[in-house]
Amino acid sequence: MSTGLIKMWFALGSMGLMFLAVITIMLSRYKLKGVFKWITAFVAYSFMIIAGIVIVFVVFSGPVNE
Repeated sequence: MSTGLIKMWFALGSMGLMFLAVITIMLSRYKLKGVFKWITAFVAYSFMIIAGIVIVFVVFSGPVNE
């Protein structure tokens, strides 16, 4: 697999993490209460932070020369 294709899969994976983060944030805010609310919110914000770090890495690693 080429470097550009690997970067594409990382970017798609981080977009999937962002989608999961949005779903779990909505779930924790509107459907859950108590400890489960805080656990799902922590997981959701962790997904969002990881996805942001991956996107920054993909964007700032520059174009692929092959």
